[in-house]
This record gives sequence, structure tokens and C-alpha cells, in this order.
Amino acid sequence: MGRKRRADKRQRKNRYFDYSLLLIVFFLLCFGLVVLYSTSAYNGQVKFGDPGYYLKKQLFADVIGIAAMAFVASVDYRVWRYFWLVAYLAGFGLCVVVLFVGDTLNGAKRWLDLGFVSFQPSEAAKLAVIVFLATIISQMPKQIGKFSALVKVMVIVAPMAGIVALENLSTAIIIMGIAISLVFVASPKYMQFFALGGAVIAAGAVFVMREAYRAERFLIWLEPEKHEKGYQTLQGLYAIGSGGLFGKGLGGGMQKLGFVPEAQNDMIFSIICEELGLFGAVCVILLFAILIWRFMVIASNAQDLYGALLASGVLAHIAIQVILNIAVVTNSIPNTGISLPFISYGGTSIVFLMAEIGLALSVSRGIRLEE
Repeated sequence: MGRKRRADKRQRKNRYFDYSLLLIVFFLLCFGLVVLYSTSAYNGQVKFGDPGYYLKKQLFADVIGIAAMAFVASVDYRVWRYFWLVAYLAGFGLCVVVLFVGDTLNGAKRWLDLGFVSFQPSEAAKLAVIVFLATIISQMPKQIGKFSALVKVMVIVAPMAGIVALENLSTAIIIMGIAISLVFVASPKYMQFFALGGAVIAAGAVFVMREAYRAERFLIWLEPEKHEKGYQTLQGLYAIGSGGLFGKGLGGGMQKLGFVPEAQNDMIFSIICEELGLFGAVCVILLFAILIWRFMVIASNAQDLYGALLASGVLAHIAIQVILNIAVVTNSIPNTGISLPFISYGGTSIVFLMAEIGLALSVSRGIRLEE
């Protein structure tokens, strides 16, 4: 009896929990609130008569997100493999519903008004894709190297990406990026991965060129100064250039005062550059790099393939979104309207991001330390 107790105690002692990941996430949340208030106070005062309007709403979303993270982290991650079909159907169904009854904002239907809160189904779709793809791929580890298996995976995820792309091309890109990343992690044949990635890029190019307003984004990207819709991009670049090495100081930026439209959303990185300079921007990028490294550690030490794929899916989502957001703000790629994780304003985004962090933490709880 005593031996069993000592063994159980030793097993609990050897359990791993990634507190460093948790610490980085909380630091990003706190930093995001500070930057958000600095960026949104003017807009909040002008539009709502309250400089703290956006901060209060984001803080409320952060609290809900932390609760979601705590709940998901406390649940054995293997439980979610039984809900992959529910996750897929729920995510797909919500994305279809928003096309018919969703609220239109900035010319796109992306929001469902639930009365007491607005909800963006495309954010739920990202988490759903991670859960159901991790489940499907983990159930056919020996077949994933076959090209037919890769086609099967992409056929499954294509309807979700396609329905999302109708109103939210940036999220569709992220969904396909997650799918390709998980295939890359599981497949031992890299040439198939590159062939699959090339096919997805080609299909995306055809999809973009079929609509004039999507193709117009490429023209704006090449010569933003010649297009009225290039105004936001130019103002963001002005903000980045005026920040210099150490910036104008937190709260000292000028571009957020109506020059960069909705600066608290997709363009918040440009305000970080203006107020904290190149030094602050590099620090933010390094924080995200460390966060991604922690996901890699969890994925590489996960107890099983399913856990590794869940952690890899979260890694892929956050990494792709950070890279695309910074690339858009610096005009390295056409504007796609992607928020900066944990920092940009957005309640739905932060809740589902924190749920994904909970998934990664749950996977880390399954890791056993060596004696």
C-alpha cells in the first residue's frame, strides 16, 4: 500500500505543466490591454464618449477567455477526439448561418448578433479545424504518407475554407495554412507536402482573381499611393517610419488620432512601432517567437500523436496569423484584414485563442518527466 502511494506521489511529481507558456500568454494579454488603451482612447472618446470603451470590452473578453482556457486545460485533451464531428458541423453550420443572417461590417458579413453579444463564427472555425484534423490524421498515421490520404484531408477541410472565404478570405487562408501544417507534421514525405501547398496556392490565386474587388487588393498593394483604398496602408507605414528606434513613447503617437482607421484592430502593430519604435516591435516579435518555441516543445514531447497534432495546430494558427498581420502592416503582402493575436481588439478572437492555449496546456499536462 505504501509503495503504491509513493509511486502515485512520484508520478504526480513527474507530471509536466508549461508555466512558461502561461506566463508569456498573460504578459501578452497585459501588454495588449495597455497598448489597446493607448491606441483606442481617442476613437472611444469620439465615437462613444468614453476613452475606456474598447478597453472595458476587451477586458471582459479576456476574463471569459481566461475562464475558457482554465476549463479546457483542466480537461484531458484526449476527450476532444470524440467531438471532432460535432466541432466540424458546428463550425461549418455557423459559418453558413452568418452568410444569411449575419451583420455586415465594413462591407462583409462576419458577425452573428446574439442579442447580448456579437459573435464571429470564423474564429470558432479555426479551433474546430484544429480539433477535427488532429483527430482524423491521428487515426491514420500509416496512411498519411500516401497522396490519397492527403487528398482526403484537403477534401474534408475544403468546404469549411470555401464557405469562410466568401466573406473572410484571411481566415480561409489561416484554415488552409493549419491544414497544410498538420499534414507537414504527420507526413514523412515532404515532396507531397510541397505539391499540396502549391496546389492550394494556385487554387487561392484563381479564387482571388475571380472577383474584381479581391484582385484590386494586389494593385493597391503594389501602388497604395495611387488608390483611395491605400490610405490605411500608407498611414500605417507613416506610423512605422516615424517611430524610429525607440518610438515617441507610449501614448505619444499621432497616427491613431483618426489617421489610421480603426487603429485598435488590424493595424495596431503600426502604432506599436510608432510609440515604442523598432526596439518595441522587435521585443513583441521575440515574445511571439518564444511562445511558438514553447508550442514546439509541447508538441515534440507530447504523449501521443493526437496531442502533438493539437499543439502543432495551435502553433500553426498563431504563427501564421502573427506573420500575416505584420506582413500586411508593413505592406509586404496585400491587405487581408488579419488581427494580431492577444493584442488587437476583438472579443471573439481572444476567447477562442485562450481556449486553444488551454488545449496546449492540457497536452503539456500529459507529458511525463524522466526520472
